Amino acid sequence: MSTNKKVTSEQVSSLASQTLLDENSSKTAKILAGSALSQVQKGKQTGSKVEDLASKVLQSPKYSDKTKSLAGSVLSQSNKER
Repeated sequence: MSTNKKVTSEQVSSLASQTLLDENSSKTAKILAGSALSQVQKGKQTGSKVEDLASKVLQSPKYSDKTKSLAGSVLSQSNKER
């Protein structure tokens, strides 16, 4: 199995931190933010359940641009073989 060596950018890390601290952020946004922050260092990649969630977020019109940014970052760090 190949691994993805991408890491979360500083900009997305900052957005993820703000999302986790914001009491008004949705549960979905917080899940994606936590996943993005866990991938700041090399060697981590997105799990299949979070991949599915991120994919659904990107396909839905109901999520904010910020949540979609987190979803895109998380998906870019997923296992390409899945």
